[in-house]
Amino acid sequence: MTAQAGRLVVLDRDGVINQAPDTYVLSARDWIPIEGSPDAIAALGRNGFTVCVATNQSCIGRGLVSRDEIDLIHQKMCERIERAGGRIDKIWLCPHRPERSCDCRKPRGGMLLEIAEYYGVPLASIPVVGDAATDLEAAASVGARGILVLTGKGQDTLAAMGQNAEPEVYADLGEVAAMLIDEAGN
Repeated sequence: MTAQAGRLVVLDRDGVINQAPDTYVLSARDWIPIEGSPDAIAALGRNGFTVCVATNQSCIGRGLVSRDEIDLIHQKMCERIERAGGRIDKIWLCPHRPERSCDCRKPRGGMLLEIAEYYGVPLASIPVVGDAATDLEAAASVGARGILVLTGKGQDTLAAMGQNAEPEVYADLGEVAAMLIDEAGN
């Protein structure tokens, strides 16, 4: 699979696309989109961007939910985005518990390395959009462009970064999409 450099966007799921509960999204009925996120993904697609998801889902490794149930959650997410005219090209997930210390779990960059290899795109050209420090750290660990949204845990993440941090910050996925589309000259 190939994507055009500068036209591939990686999104975290919880807190970026959908509302993030204090614990986990454990069923399709618990999946609630953040207002405007399906439309933002649709706008990216209409402007030639490939959109994929990289998400930590340790709820699988903790035995709280099955992989099949996560697949149903993702099916609901993709159907909702498709109703808005958008598309998620592919979803990567890490099912492992944090103490497993796997390479795929953010803040490590394993999923991002896989994504870059899968699409044949240089990491430096990939914006990684998240609401948590782990998303930004994963992007930084592989030389990708980390972008923080203030939805989900984003405001708390920004506050915890301190005054010396200067992350690229946007209110929500809609603002990120508008910025990326503008940068691409569309």
